[in-house]
Amino acid sequence: MAFRTVLIANRGEIALRVIRACRALGLRAVAVCSEADRGGTWLQAADDAVCIGPAPASRSYLDIGALLLAAEVAGADAIHPGYGFLAENGDFAEAVERAGLTLIGPAAETIRLMGDKIRAKEAMRAAGVPCVPGSDGALPLDAAVCAQLAARVGYPVIVKAAGGGGGRGMRVVRGPDELATAIATTREEAVRAFANPDLYIEKFLEHPRHIEIQVLCDHHGGALWLGERDCSVQRRHQKVIEEAPAPGIPRAQIAELGERCAAACRAIGYRGAGTFEFLYEDGTFAFIEINTRIQVEHTVTEETTGLDIVREQIRVAMGEPLLLSQRDVVCRGHAIECRINAEHGFSGRPSPGRVIRWHAPGGPGIRVDSHMAPGAEVPPHYDSLIAKIVTSGTDRAQCIARMKAALAELQVEGIDVNAELHRFVLEDETFEKGGVTIHYLEQRLRRFAEANTGAQS
Repeated sequence: MAFRTVLIANRGEIALRVIRACRALGLRAVAVCSEADRGGTWLQAADDAVCIGPAPASRSYLDIGALLLAAEVAGADAIHPGYGFLAENGDFAEAVERAGLTLIGPAAETIRLMGDKIRAKEAMRAAGVPCVPGSDGALPLDAAVCAQLAARVGYPVIVKAAGGGGGRGMRVVRGPDELATAIATTREEAVRAFANPDLYIEKFLEHPRHIEIQVLCDHHGGALWLGERDCSVQRRHQKVIEEAPAPGIPRAQIAELGERCAAACRAIGYRGAGTFEFLYEDGTFAFIEINTRIQVEHTVTEETTGLDIVREQIRVAMGEPLLLSQRDVVCRGHAIECRINAEHGFSGRPSPGRVIRWHAPGGPGIRVDSHMAPGAEVPPHYDSLIAKIVTSGTDRAQCIARMKAALAELQVEGIDVNAELHRFVLEDETFEKGGVTIHYLEQRLRRFAEANTGAQS
């Protein structure tokens, strides 16, 4: 299981992050790129680079055959998928395993299990992880039985696709007269988008927070939970700001949940880094899903625990045991991450192009993970994330103050970035108090737009 060369099946900021972790372990790192990314700065940091295809992701970063061929050409014996693209694709994981390579992540069967939300919930219930009240198994085709299930759960409910994610394949149903149409529409979308018609029903929580538990597991039965993150500042189901720890939640309650997550990992034989995602409302946690990969926001956990999660992810993929016990994991201070996207302020419209000027902030308690540099090209073909600014400090107030200073120092020309949106949140009293819900940002943006429309009329 030991390996010397890692192919990084991703691009941009996360590719550079993995390259640095490989370097810390003395491993050879091979980057890949599409034709649109030939000038990418992460390629210069790697020991070698391979072009895997044209600009469209379907013909490059999502092309399993091209990636396996690149691994063969580069002499790689392991592949790190990063996040996005094929990171949670069971077929890719199986193909890597069949090729005799090591996937730096869970086994294909685990990825498939967690990718099916119905089976994942069943596994979590069996392991004692709290779940949202809902249907047991997939919804039947009988409309009357579905109506009975929804009535038993209690309206409002949400109809979800078993293979869904990222805000797709779900519909809120507020009364029995809406149920049949919601099921039919969601099932049609599920077949089209996920090639899986199975649906399930859950109780719809009106004002939840989004809380995550980071886990790290080895091949020897070791499983750690590394604290929690609050990822409730979202727009269009996409995270904007994340922080650790979650404000206002009792530490004893977090500790109990973390232990259950670690126990669940041992029960299903999980290995590598992973994230349990929960909704939190009225003092109660409810399981959503497990992300079987490294998360964008792993940085805030690294800042509060002092651990290099990507390095440890690679170590355990090599078959090495965890070096820490749970009592060795100590979370200190606070950390906040702002996702810097190449997009227009409040609209969220992508802003690809060439970066003419790039000046990243610095100073005590400020970390910037980015592949940007003057002259870098931001292609229109991929996700618009170009940097993550992370601040850490002794408490949340210090983190917020440092983040405001960091955003003021950030200078970007040639493309638009969403720094103004982050300042809009950080300067709000509601956010400063902590504990906002997943609807907070969209509601505040709606009020802001209405106020501006009223002022102009």
